[in-house]
Amino acid sequence: MLDDAETITPDAESSDDDAYVLDRKAVAQVLYAVDIGDREKLIALLEPLHQADIADVLEQINAFDRMRLIKLYGKEFDGEILSELDESIREEVIGILNPQVLADAVRELDSDDVVDLLEDLDESQKEAILDVLEDSDRVAVQKSLTYPEFSAGRLMQREVVMAPEHWNVGEAIDYLRNSEDLPEQFYHIVLVDPKLRPVGNVTLGKLMGSRREVLLRSLIEETLHIIPVTRDEGDVAYAFNQYHLISAPVVDENERLVGVITIDDAMAVLDEEHEEDILRLAGVGEESSLSDNFIDTTKRRFPWLAVNLLTAVMASLVIAQFEAAIAQVVALAVLMPIVASMGGNAGTQSLTVAVRALATKDLTTSNLWRVIRREVMVGLINGLIFAVVMGVVGIVWFGSPALGGVIATAMVINLVVAGLAGIVIPVVLEKAGVDPALASGAFVTTVTDVVGFFAFLGLAVVVLL
Repeated sequence: MLDDAETITPDAESSDDDAYVLDRKAVAQVLYAVDIGDREKLIALLEPLHQADIADVLEQINAFDRMRLIKLYGKEFDGEILSELDESIREEVIGILNPQVLADAVRELDSDDVVDLLEDLDESQKEAILDVLEDSDRVAVQKSLTYPEFSAGRLMQREVVMAPEHWNVGEAIDYLRNSEDLPEQFYHIVLVDPKLRPVGNVTLGKLMGSRREVLLRSLIEETLHIIPVTRDEGDVAYAFNQYHLISAPVVDENERLVGVITIDDAMAVLDEEHEEDILRLAGVGEESSLSDNFIDTTKRRFPWLAVNLLTAVMASLVIAQFEAAIAQVVALAVLMPIVASMGGNAGTQSLTVAVRALATKDLTTSNLWRVIRREVMVGLINGLIFAVVMGVVGIVWFGSPALGGVIATAMVINLVVAGLAGIVIPVVLEKAGVDPALASGAFVTTVTDVVGFFAFLGLAVVVLL
């Protein structure tokens, strides 16, 4: 039995790689409390943890233990845990929660968190959650859900701290002290005109550091970034990152203030987009998770494996055209995978840089040709270096200077083409309205394989036969 005073926390004193990560011992302690049905022990173990760490515990255990833990934890379940949960198990957890516990948990959340929660649920669960909200909160959430998916309207929170532009510091402070429904966290007071249009932001630091008689309009920040409610959330996240915003007001089609987006939500979008790009580049689906079952995982990965099979067949067809040459010079079969592999790796390097630069809007039409020239030169220089290496290998290994020259030349050609394809293909796909992270990999691999095999085997036919 664990000592009653013992609690678990993420290991902040371990190596940098393991800092803030729950170790196996911590999860085992929680599971032991669940096994023996000791609710007090479970609460004592989870109470010191941040909601994100409790969400991690739920994600790391299997579905049966997750159900037992949630039921034993009961009314202590915090709404923020739902916000931190991976989307792949969030619906499952909501289905397990006692209706009253779910109601209490949801009422604790800000409107933007409730909207995020509802987006991935089926209609029956959406209605169940909406029914437990206060009338005003339900109307606000339903209004947010009418905005386009992945828009600022879905991302914003409706709870806004605003003040008339003619107020002074004293009036604002009195209002804040007397208000009973302020957001849990906010960074600015948004000044509005009589038509509720935002005219400026005042930071809490300036507010608290000024005398009561100072007018708020004299404290506003120099730059005000106003976000239309229909603006894509990716553009919102870019603006926050580019201009170092902490929060920004959101306006409707009449330019009236309807909400505010804070830095935590914007950075969450940025993180999600980075994760999606990585998953798409690997062809495993943008919503893949360690919590997914093997059937869902298989369904997501199969299509891209099928695409890769087709591209491999195309490369094989090129090889088939040189079957007689390979039969006469067996060394070609030994060396040709090297050319294709080097080209594939070089193409992936350029591709990764291009996709990231497109996502951050660093790669534009104004600098495209400069970047293309750079990647071609990088491919040429690397190609020449490895051409020398492989030329020597061809001579020493097979005793054939001609074969060494063939593979050296093919190496240069393929690495130059790989650098060019890695930049041009994602740019062309983006111009065509196709996500470059999703489709570029298959095209770049096909180009480098086909060009690599054709250059090497074609040169071999001309020079050696």
